[in-house]
Amino acid sequence: MSKEMTIHLKYWKQNGPSDPGHFEERTLDTVNEHMSFLEMLDVLNEELQLDGIDPLEFDYDCREGICGSCNLVINGQAHGPKDKTACCQLHMRNYKDGDKITIEPPRAAAFPVIKDLVVDRSAFDRIIEAGGYISVKTGSAQEANATPIEKEASDASFDYATCIGCGACVAACPNASASLFTGAKIAHLNHVPQGELERTKRVVAMVDQMKEEGFGDCSNFAECEAVCPVGISISAIAEMRRDYVKAVIS
Repeated sequence: MSKEMTIHLKYWKQNGPSDPGHFEERTLDTVNEHMSFLEMLDVLNEELQLDGIDPLEFDYDCREGICGSCNLVINGQAHGPKDKTACCQLHMRNYKDGDKITIEPPRAAAFPVIKDLVVDRSAFDRIIEAGGYISVKTGSAQEANATPIEKEASDASFDYATCIGCGACVAACPNASASLFTGAKIAHLNHVPQGELERTKRVVAMVDQMKEEGFGDCSNFAECEAVCPVGISISAIAEMRRDYVKAVIS
């Protein structure tokens, strides 16, 4: 049998990048333990609107841990307390009756706040545009078995490709580094034969774009790996650094 909980919320309100922003507080008395975290925020917004108050803006799309839109910082931890779980799949049964929950957007100069908990992550898009692709000729599709790929390589490529671009790594890093995101996007292409031709160009272009966007450098704290909802390893950063050094000195 499900039970209802009382949850005390402290959430960030900000009208835009130039607004200083502030915290507001509200207590919810009708939170069901089986609600997802975002469903709980839906309840909050219903109450706010009934009181004639502007709802809290937060980002989401699939609510299935796939799109990476739900990039919230909950009680100081990206995506909240549950390991390898995006906050859209975080459920209120992970909290207790009477708990206090603080909700903020990811804090990074490269992620300017659009409104409230919604930030602009287009910096990630520009990093991908810089080199996160494989150039191929247009026309009919190539036969799937024309380019054999060793299982170890394909498995590694797939593991890195699971990055959903949520920005939790940036939010958790003391330097607001995007090294885990960028490293994963480089590695998943560099591990397959199709990505080998543009390997050198890719790593230089994407790392340089990452720096241009204003992200900090990696100091090997590994906080990014700890909060990644899909468990991307910091080995992606090591591979990126190794490939970058080889590229610039060759």
